[in-house]
Amino acid sequence: MTAYSEVITRLISALESLPGIGPKSAERIIFHILKTDEAYACALADAIVEVKKKIFFCEICFNLSEKNICHICSNPSRNHEIICVVEEPKDVIAIEKAGGYNGVYHVLLGALSAINGIGPSKLKIEELFERIHSGAIEEVILATNPNADGDATALYLSQLLAKEAIKISRISRGVPLGSSFEYLDQATIACALRDRQPIHLIQ
Repeated sequence: MTAYSEVITRLISALESLPGIGPKSAERIIFHILKTDEAYACALADAIVEVKKKIFFCEICFNLSEKNICHICSNPSRNHEIICVVEEPKDVIAIEKAGGYNGVYHVLLGALSAINGIGPSKLKIEELFERIHSGAIEEVILATNPNADGDATALYLSQLLAKEAIKISRISRGVPLGSSFEYLDQATIACALRDRQPIHLIQ
């Protein structure tokens, strides 16, 4: 039998479904909301609804955008001949904050993971090759996270990209193994991109 009312229990369950939120964190969030005035709670709820209604995936790179084409893909001053492949939109933000990269991006919206049942068809891989075949792409930088799933994704993509007449590179191992972009400092990200290495496949 739960100690909370049905309303609070339902909200706890909803919050627990969010990444990184457990029962205790959900309780703290709810207690914080209850201590604030109604205007704050309404503003928070409205902001969540507005994000859901107004934020989309860019039709070209699948980064987050308020328009059909994101501000990076529509920027003529960016180098559209270089595509940096990342797992999530948050990785684009991390790289942009680090500075030093002026190409464009392609967001896979995930990484290959046998344990989680994520295969190539669930990622934006086909769309990546459509971009390569339809544009003058000179280089693809594989900037998936340096962990097991990220490395598996990079290897899979590098094998497919080996058939294309383009340069393939992987971010430098200055990025710690097993880490994620969102937790890296800006200098480390910038150096990893600058010191990227070509991928040499064994034929």
